[in-house]
Amino acid sequence: MTTTQSYETGTGRAAGADKVYPSPAAAVADIADGSSIAIAGFGVTHRFPSSLITALRDQGARRLTVYCNGLGQPGHPTAQSLAENGQLSRLVASFSARPGPVTAAEAQIESGDLELELVPQGTLVERMRAGGAGIAAFYTPAGAGTAIGDGKEVRDFDGVPHLLEHGIRTDYALLRAHRADRMGNVAFRGASRNFNDSFAKAARCAIIEVDEIVEVGELAPDEIDLPGVFVARVVQTTVRIDVDDLPRRAARPAASGRLYHEKPGLTRADIGRRVAALIPPGSLVNLGAGLPNLAADHLAGRGVTLHGENGVLGYGGFVTDGPRDPDMHDAGGNFITLLPGASFFDSVTSFEIARSGRLDAVVLGAYQVGGNGDLANWAVPDRIGGGIGGAMDLAVGARSVIVTLEHSDSKGRPKLVRRCTYPVTGVGCVDTIVTDLALLTRVGDGFRLDEVAAGFTVEEVLALTDMSVTVADQVGVMQEAW
Repeated sequence: MTTTQSYETGTGRAAGADKVYPSPAAAVADIADGSSIAIAGFGVTHRFPSSLITALRDQGARRLTVYCNGLGQPGHPTAQSLAENGQLSRLVASFSARPGPVTAAEAQIESGDLELELVPQGTLVERMRAGGAGIAAFYTPAGAGTAIGDGKEVRDFDGVPHLLEHGIRTDYALLRAHRADRMGNVAFRGASRNFNDSFAKAARCAIIEVDEIVEVGELAPDEIDLPGVFVARVVQTTVRIDVDDLPRRAARPAASGRLYHEKPGLTRADIGRRVAALIPPGSLVNLGAGLPNLAADHLAGRGVTLHGENGVLGYGGFVTDGPRDPDMHDAGGNFITLLPGASFFDSVTSFEIARSGRLDAVVLGAYQVGGNGDLANWAVPDRIGGGIGGAMDLAVGARSVIVTLEHSDSKGRPKLVRRCTYPVTGVGCVDTIVTDLALLTRVGDGFRLDEVAAGFTVEEVLALTDMSVTVADQVGVMQEAW
């Protein structure tokens, strides 16, 4: 990594000059083979710079290094289309694989045609922020003790291991926003700010597409989220995605559940209900995607503030029917309502909240939990790559880590194990486990069985549990706790 970088202020023009380009094709025309590009966008399709991505696909530059949260949904104008067109040689991302069919990028990673570096989401935006700020490197606790830390320098601060991570600078950034003026001053909308700020600052040439271009002076100074000094080129959006066409994250029905010895455990909705009862009124909480999100349906009226890694604080319930706003979504891609006092910010700020101990609790899903409190939730052994997302940052920063999962997997194998055999997300971080059969609480170096699902005995639950646990003097019934 070099220690200096020349930033473009609009193809050699003065910083205050007109930065508007006539088309997305013109804005990406000079991206050369071998360039490094940061591409914003969140989840599977939310607010990718689709016009610029489509133009770059048609332009055809090869051997590109792409930095992103994830490439997005196949078959849509996301960064995945660059992989489908064979333009990538290296991918640095928080998500390289998601449940479902194998994508073009995954196939290229498996064949060795695409080099992969997986990075925790908070580390990625912080590396971008650092690179753009001229900071060479920093230490973070996220990923320490996991495969993400292999080969990296480790240093203890106050007895906590931290990894040395290096700042990132890129040749280009492709971004998306609501409005910009001709000087490149930018206004974002809702929860769609996410990576745009840090990616813009790290790039030599930041190119942004917007819904509306306005004249200089039409954006009031306090409306500007990203000053034009960080933006080189502005272009009008030409590729639009109807919000009704956005794919949703696949999820099993909330009313579904597993059978154990021909008896039903808790449904997924009931797991969410039990988790919600654990969260004290007035808490600041992050709910992971999937099963953890089901707790949101049972938090109304309790003064709980929900936090999303994409940059939102204070959202309410999920929008399932009626109009949906593409800029109002949580980190799992769910469309959301807002509560009074809600706020929006970028992902750097979001992870400052996560790592600094301000979250009272984080609720995460898991593939496995180890008897020593290790959490494994980002990769499975039979699939190359995986999806780290923000879990590593959340697990090291929250005051309490609650994990939700079904007691056994689809093949009947225990998920509560003596030692995790799946790649670990966080070392010794789990405080509470809620499954469809039991509630377990961390006590010292192990877990104690405190509750079982109605209709099950302690002995039946222990027989389905691989980790060693102690048993509370009085074991409660999970359904009686809500």
